[in-house]
Amino acid sequence: MPSRFELANATRALSMDAVQKAKSGHPGAPMGMADIAEVLWNDHLKHNPNDPQWPDRDRFVLSNGHGSMLLYSLLHLTGYELSLEELQNFRQLHAKTAGHPEYGYAPGVETTTGPLGQGLANAVGMAIAEKTLAAQFNRPGHTVVDHHTWCFVGDGCLMEGISHEVGSLAGTQQLGKLVVFYDDNGISIDGEVKGWFTDDTAKRFEAYGWHVVPKVDGHKPEEIQAAIELAKSHDDKPSLIICQTIIGFGAPNKQGKEECHGAALGEDEVAAARKQLDWPHAPFHVPESIYQGWDAREAGQARQDEWQARFARYQEAFPELARELQRRTQCKLPAELTSEAQIQRAQERAESIPSRKASLACLNELGPQLPELLGGSADLAPSNLTFWDGAKAITPDTPDGNYLHYGVREFGMGAIVNGIVLHGGFIPFGATFLIFMEYMRNSLRMAALMGKRAIYVFTHDSIGLGEDGPTHQPIEQLTNLRTTPNLATWRPCDAVETAAAWDAALKRNAGPTALVLSRQNLPHQERTKQQLAEIQRGGYILKDSDGTPELILIATGSEVGLAMDAATELEAQGRAVRVVSMPSTYRFDGQEAEYRERVLPRAVTKRLAIEAGHPDYWSKYVGLDGRVIGMRTFGESAPAGDLFKHFGFTVDNVVGQARELLDA
Repeated sequence: MPSRFELANATRALSMDAVQKAKSGHPGAPMGMADIAEVLWNDHLKHNPNDPQWPDRDRFVLSNGHGSMLLYSLLHLTGYELSLEELQNFRQLHAKTAGHPEYGYAPGVETTTGPLGQGLANAVGMAIAEKTLAAQFNRPGHTVVDHHTWCFVGDGCLMEGISHEVGSLAGTQQLGKLVVFYDDNGISIDGEVKGWFTDDTAKRFEAYGWHVVPKVDGHKPEEIQAAIELAKSHDDKPSLIICQTIIGFGAPNKQGKEECHGAALGEDEVAAARKQLDWPHAPFHVPESIYQGWDAREAGQARQDEWQARFARYQEAFPELARELQRRTQCKLPAELTSEAQIQRAQERAESIPSRKASLACLNELGPQLPELLGGSADLAPSNLTFWDGAKAITPDTPDGNYLHYGVREFGMGAIVNGIVLHGGFIPFGATFLIFMEYMRNSLRMAALMGKRAIYVFTHDSIGLGEDGPTHQPIEQLTNLRTTPNLATWRPCDAVETAAAWDAALKRNAGPTALVLSRQNLPHQERTKQQLAEIQRGGYILKDSDGTPELILIATGSEVGLAMDAATELEAQGRAVRVVSMPSTYRFDGQEAEYRERVLPRAVTKRLAIEAGHPDYWSKYVGLDGRVIGMRTFGESAPAGDLFKHFGFTVDNVVGQARELLDA
């Protein structure tokens, strides 16, 4: 049987060989953390390479994702379907072994990591999901949700501000099954971190309410083993294991230096490392005895079989709960969900209310039908209107709740939402003001990149929020959201479109959705049955002329009512005007060409788009002969009505600019 050192060296060798072959990558972290990974993966990690999606598996997150070859080596050696050829294709086009771990590429990769600190935040979300799901489904004598979340982090992860946000919340929530390993090697790209990172990390996390195991020798398996056992015994708080390691361990001339952090070692140093580690094998050659020492397929299958037997007993005792748990972990919506029917009911109610209030009405109707809905707000629930009638706050004493008070932690919230949806069993949403999406921009991008159903509720969507002024009034944020690939953005014009947006968000399982909602009242718009159906197409004809229109007004959100009033005035002046409501450009752009041509015929070149946001995005819809009424400056502090008048969002201005277009 190979020794622990030999098993760890297999990951070191594969990592340095793959980076060397690619002539690109980060060998230092994989070589430095190999001993920690060997103890964790061989003695503690509950997983089954035969079934990477087993619901009760432990989750492993490599937050310092630049060390991706460590994870790829572990997956390959333990028996996942990740071939040696894939390791040899590290960082090459279409390989499963991307430069940073990417969700959906290699089996066993639980989340996309690379932007430092976000993996830690994802792990916090996964641990929250595990604890909440366990509280909702486990019963005395029947434990079917019971797994740990393990996370590797580096100095960079802990320097990023997001680590403070999520570390604090994890301590507050007492996430006892979250264990984080800090690779304390003292080196980052610029050199020794003591010049810019002198935090007392142990005291910092103790202050958050974590259990901390300090000064563990990250190259002594017996110390690592003892630290993990100690962490597992503290089930009332998350644990941080501080492992002191040597970056690039085994590379005699570069270990402990920044030279091995983010560049291939070079052929001479790789050869020297082979000698230093007593690893005489050719590049990418792993002896059969080493493979046998790592192979986790048989043990993993036994663990899953044991769990399956427990689940069978659970099914017999609690058949309805078992069916519900299976439905939720398979990401299936309830068959009786009425999210589409509420669109018609909203039309019948004909309420002129803020879209944030219309969103709350949706939550009050959908919440009881969707026990998997797990909401939250960044300390703005009374403003975002997300704490619906059936909401129950998740606390250490009530972990079976369905609502998280994130506190003022927008970035942390976005990445925790990603972790929750990656874990499975929940449809999470997080809420804040639209302007503060800037704090969570990177986590939004990661959700879109991974293609996961996360929902973001962004209220106070324009200068219409009024007196709080330009610091709180979004201008360019809608463009930012709309130009993010795979992010579906909705800005509804009334309660009906808000109901349609929620329906679309819930039914979209291939990526995230942003719901952009107003603070102020929005007038209800009457619609035909066909118009109701076409809302889901993202853009549709809300009002049309008797014949071919001379002019098309395009608007979203609060400006749709303005466009309708302007169209009425223009019609009184004998003009043929069409009004197109465009709540989701993402959905509209995805429609077939025939439909898009019917709504925006190329022959009608006189077009005027109206939105209280940055205008440039709309140029592709209005063309060279069109115009956009938008915001090219920041806002001002004043009542909303005064601001809309000051910045030209009035019937008189719309009509005047329309007449100039028509008369040109």
